[in-house]
Amino acid sequence: MAENRQSLEGLENIGALVEQYRNGLDPYTIEQLRYKANDDQWSLGQMYNHLIQSAMFMQIGAIAKCAEAESTDTAEGKSEDGQRIFQMGSFPPIKIKVPDSPQYTPSQPESKEQLAEGLEKVWEQAQSWVAKLHEIPGNRKVKHPKLGYLNALEWFQLIEMHLRHHLRQQATLEQEL
Repeated sequence: MAENRQSLEGLENIGALVEQYRNGLDPYTIEQLRYKANDDQWSLGQMYNHLIQSAMFMQIGAIAKCAEAESTDTAEGKSEDGQRIFQMGSFPPIKIKVPDSPQYTPSQPESKEQLAEGLEKVWEQAQSWVAKLHEIPGNRKVKHPKLGYLNALEWFQLIEMHLRHHLRQQATLEQEL
């Protein structure tokens, strides 16, 4: 029951964050969303695409793999970084640099509508998975490159932590507009 309550609280938080990001699109033109103050940082729109792509393909994708038994049945757990992040309930308040490669650099948005639709898909997927999380065995895990082996519930929690982590970046990028 504690896992169900935790999942529902996580879903509420995801919903609030998705709504906050969706509302955050309103004041900007597509040109502003594509603006980059320098070559070493993402635009606000790229950050949005990163959030959407990470949630849909990494986090929700990993939940699906856990559900479909495409995961590793393992007692292995989180890395030291993973243990620390989950104990804190958030990523540390530092800038995390992803590898400088086209694979990790999100594309510029095509439109505000594309971003809003992407956020809506994240919300829909989170809603569809929350009721199924307690049915997925906790020893079915998918390895995160930095955090170690995570089960479906932990991947679900990571959606909210990742969305929350990027609020600081959003504020910084908005100040530069």
